[in-house]
Amino acid sequence: MQHPGHIVGIAAALEPKGTDESRHAVLAELIQAAACNLGGTTYSCHMQPKTKSRTRPPSQALLADAAALHAALADLVRVYQFRDRDRICCYDISVTQCYALEALADHGPMRSQALAKLLLLDKSTTTRVVDALERKGYVERRTDEEDARALSLRITSNGRSLYDTINHALIAQQAELLADLDPQVRASITDVIRRLAKAAEARFVSGVSVGSCAPSCATTGCS
Repeated sequence: MQHPGHIVGIAAALEPKGTDESRHAVLAELIQAAACNLGGTTYSCHMQPKTKSRTRPPSQALLADAAALHAALADLVRVYQFRDRDRICCYDISVTQCYALEALADHGPMRSQALAKLLLLDKSTTTRVVDALERKGYVERRTDEEDARALSLRITSNGRSLYDTINHALIAQQAELLADLDPQVRASITDVIRRLAKAAEARFVSGVSVGSCAPSCATTGCS
């Protein structure tokens, strides 16, 4: 399929139109195309970066793909933000508080600074999030095992139970979304999203390429 906006076609391929076989074939082709041209880097079908000159300006095809990817991801993020607000907030915690529970459940006890780094939050916001979770009995502060002068954050048994309940409900929703897709297509979708997330984290979170405001943010801080 020779179409510069193949990324945005993923959402269209998920729409319930046409036969299952035709939709699956289209989606598989779109995923393959996305996998071979990811994050501005050209990949082989085995996801190995191909060597190319970095001095060339972006081609029109690449810019079209970037615009299509931006639009598709914006739509996806918007829908999932709505889902998170709709489902997570039913459990008496905010979306950010749920992210904090997830971090503590997945990574174990940690200090507030480490949690702030994982959540991409400033110190004061992280403190407010933890304070709220502590009041509700989902997180507790204990003396750090490595430094008695410091405090470590831990998820409580009630907090883990709540997180597991929320996580299972969200996974059930994903299962419904993927139920009509072939296993190979499902695996391809997951792989591409993971690679996109990794590439985006390297550029936007780690500061490899965050735009013209990077120097001022690095020296004066961004509020």
